Amino acid sequence: MGSIHEWKAELYDDKLGFVSQYGRGILEILNVQQGERVLDLGCGTGDLSHEIGELGASVIGMDLSEEMMARARNKYPEINFVRGNAESFTLNGPVNAVFSNAALHWVKNAEGVIASVWNALEDGGRFVAEFGGKGNVEMIVKSITDVLAQDYAVDANELNPWYFPSIGEYSQLLEQQGFRVTYAVHFDRPTQLEDGENGLMHWLNGLAADVFFKDFSELEKKDIFTKITNKARASLFNGESWIADYKRLRVVALK
Repeated sequence: MGSIHEWKAELYDDKLGFVSQYGRGILEILNVQQGERVLDLGCGTGDLSHEIGELGASVIGMDLSEEMMARARNKYPEINFVRGNAESFTLNGPVNAVFSNAALHWVKNAEGVIASVWNALEDGGRFVAEFGGKGNVEMIVKSITDVLAQDYAVDANELNPWYFPSIGEYSQLLEQQGFRVTYAVHFDRPTQLEDGENGLMHWLNGLAADVFFKDFSELEKKDIFTKITNKARASLFNGESWIADYKRLRVVALK
């Protein structure tokens, strides 16, 4: 959902489908009630917005990516999808719940997100979110960082678009806003990437190419991705598939 990342919506659906698949766990925690108004913040191509609607809610899907929004509207024309920035959005009226899956680690201005969510919720409303937590994709980021530093004299830390907080960091921000945090967990989720040997290549192309490697040509990117996969192989490839070292933060907070 970050403004500097150009989303590839078709690749997202075809090769990164695990993102919405894993979101179904947090959807159970949302526990949608018939007739509720729910905002799906950072909705991507709309799969979980659709499921929320199927559970009986009136759902608004919001994302910053025009390409994601276009694909979502094409897939689910019955849903109200609106373009918006998670760190500074407003709605026409309050919602019962704000839901977010695998999006908020793209937004470094966490205070802005939390304030916008607070303002969007009715009194007693709930914020239910899952996103990358402290240590998420640490081995992948280390491989990216090492290759860029050693071979290209590029500091990947300056380019890193992600915000991966601990439970303590994020709960404190929520409480400073006035939320009551009722549930928070930080857990490992080793995630098998799709398409066997090519899994990490797809991941890099879909989630990292336009932030870490935007100044490189397509040919250079291919060479860099090969170096990164070679460096990460011992830690993350099991002989058949790439297993990304995901660590997730899941929170529920009440206004």
